[in-house]
Amino acid sequence: MSDSDCAPYSAQPARNPQPNPAKEALSLKRMRACSVAMLLCSSLAALAQVRAVTPATRSAHANAVYSPGVDVGGYVYISGQGPLRPDGTLPASFNEQVRQCLENVKAIVEGAGIGIDHIVYTQVYLDDLSQYSAMDRIFGEYFGKAPPARAVLGVARLPEAHIQINAIAVRDLTDRRPVSPQNYKSSDSASPGMLTHDQLFISSMAGSDPATGKVPDDPAAQVDLALDRMQAVLKAAGLDFPNMVFVNPYLTSAIPGRVMNERYARRFEFGNTPARATIWVSSLPGGAHIEYTGVAVRDAEQRKAVRPKNMPPSPTASPCVFAGDILYCSAKDGFIPGPHGGVYATTTPHQLRQTMRNLLDNLEEAEMNFDEVVDTNAYLDDLSDLPGFDQIYKQYFGAVLPARTTIQQIPPTVRKADEQDHFPGLEQISFIAVRNRSKQ
Repeated sequence: MSDSDCAPYSAQPARNPQPNPAKEALSLKRMRACSVAMLLCSSLAALAQVRAVTPATRSAHANAVYSPGVDVGGYVYISGQGPLRPDGTLPASFNEQVRQCLENVKAIVEGAGIGIDHIVYTQVYLDDLSQYSAMDRIFGEYFGKAPPARAVLGVARLPEAHIQINAIAVRDLTDRRPVSPQNYKSSDSASPGMLTHDQLFISSMAGSDPATGKVPDDPAAQVDLALDRMQAVLKAAGLDFPNMVFVNPYLTSAIPGRVMNERYARRFEFGNTPARATIWVSSLPGGAHIEYTGVAVRDAEQRKAVRPKNMPPSPTASPCVFAGDILYCSAKDGFIPGPHGGVYATTTPHQLRQTMRNLLDNLEEAEMNFDEVVDTNAYLDDLSDLPGFDQIYKQYFGAVLPARTTIQQIPPTVRKADEQDHFPGLEQISFIAVRNRSKQ
């Protein structure tokens, strides 16, 4: 059908005033066809707002259960990238591996039609944190004077040794600028915070003295320092804790979970906390035992917490929080809620089914579904379980698979039930979804 075929119909004075049923029928047919075509064009335009991004040179080891990147118009979400070259070979030195990771990230960003300067947030996973300085120096080569916000974590195992990097990029560079608290001192190749037109991405803020780098002996003091440092970044951007929509507490076994939760809950309104993914890791930079990273929405009116009606309010985490049309959801595992709740499934695939059920409860409360999920973080107790995990995981998503980062953050647990027949959690997932306005 040509463009002219879809021109708006308007009655013109006829030279022959006599009715022509055949002509009128043809005109009506064309009008109906044009209406269908315009509706189809509108639907395709809406669907085009979310698309998978594949680099020009697709890797020989590309995974079929997630997209290299997902473009949702305003932001591009980049899956965790390892150091393998597109031909599947591994660079020999760690420095070359860091560069290859960044080249892989860059290729996906460029596949979305933007550049590396559009990246606003990265997470770096290292299986040997002693390589931090080498990684940081190479980051500086790539990002220059206005680097993205960044979190760096020491983990037990990665899909590809010895580093993995994921990223978020903003399409519109308007209002993109680094944010730094007054008197902030750091030699890191990362900005404390990175503003976009609607959000603030905050680098990991450690539980150490910002002036000396000293880590207090008291776990509660470490938690308070990390939260103070996060709040300083928020205030430098003209925001505060009520603007937070998502927080990642990363902590080692030296920080008791109850201590972290008690100190954390003091900073937020009960029942209206950010979404949260609390992740135990093997190590953190600078000998810290806790750090916080997260995302805040600039306009607090765009923030809305989502909680299923059968779920009681929590002092530490909301199930999901909207930042405009972007939904940040807390990490979930295979815990079955209720009076006798717990994790009862004994394998990773079986636990994953319950995890996805728990995640769907939150999506449905937000009037969304798995097709609108654009980015996931998967934490496995043992990466050896990844093939079985993937077999279940891929059943839940639509044509555009989310971007994904997959890690094993600590050594595997002992897989044994306790006295109440509760089994340890073997997997955990957090995600970001973007509301599809075409459905409304």
